[in-house]
Amino acid sequence: MVKDKKDFLFMTAVYTFIVAIFIVTFYPFWNVFIISLNSAEDTLRGHLYLWPREFSLASYKQILTDSEIWTAIRVTLMRTVIGTPLAVITISMLAFALSKKELVANRFWTLYFVFTMYFGGGLIPYYMVLKSFHLIDSFMVFIVPGLMNVFYMIIIRTFMQGLPQELDESAKMDGANYIQIFFRIILPLTTPVLATIGLFTAISHWNSWFDSYVFTYNPDLKTLQAVLVKILNQYQTGSMVGDAQAMANSAKRLAVSPDTIRMAATMVATLPIIMVYPFLQKYFVKGMTLGAVKS
Repeated sequence: MVKDKKDFLFMTAVYTFIVAIFIVTFYPFWNVFIISLNSAEDTLRGHLYLWPREFSLASYKQILTDSEIWTAIRVTLMRTVIGTPLAVITISMLAFALSKKELVANRFWTLYFVFTMYFGGGLIPYYMVLKSFHLIDSFMVFIVPGLMNVFYMIIIRTFMQGLPQELDESAKMDGANYIQIFFRIILPLTTPVLATIGLFTAISHWNSWFDSYVFTYNPDLKTLQAVLVKILNQYQTGSMVGDAQAMANSAKRLAVSPDTIRMAATMVATLPIIMVYPFLQKYFVKGMTLGAVKS
């Protein structure tokens, strides 16, 4: 009975802690959501906690009828759809090469790539390098610099090193070369870790705004997050007073406010990437199962 009581108290404390963490992490998102669905006039009263008091889709109408938003969504979708698979295949190929002990100067090349994780030239040299490759104000500036992530490469390499070496040896005995081994044997076995890295890479592409802000000038190349940053600052930056006044006048006609506009824009930029998680959940579970079998 004493043991059961201690277990009950322990589990109660654990679940209480988990629920508290869930509330702390989820409620800010929920608050943004209900404000985006609330009417502008009522939002000014404040004290919105659990649900909208006066339901209104005017803020979403204002956001989704803006051509700049749709252009930014298209750019963001393109960089995510194109950049993610290219990055995953590039990172995994390097990880496969560095996972082989027979690679000449394996340790040197590993340290060479790890060195770049801790030391960089800074923003200005980075800008100059991109400019020398004619990537400034180009869509490829979103793709090429993101083709390699050393941290993700180390994760994949470690996973590959844990695979049985007999797989490679048997494939070589059957006449397979390294390219065939990589695509036909290694990639299918590393699907869980590749799905995880792919998700992280997709989130990075979707949420990226600084590269669009610094390395592009063409409005048609601005990403969704960069436009979101512009909207969030629209009513707060002194240099944008004229634009802010014009937006305020338009917002008044549509019964929206700066707060509801910002919250609606945040939801539009956030919801699509959140919806990806359920489709990749099985890969996380499979990855945990593989780890349990190997241990």
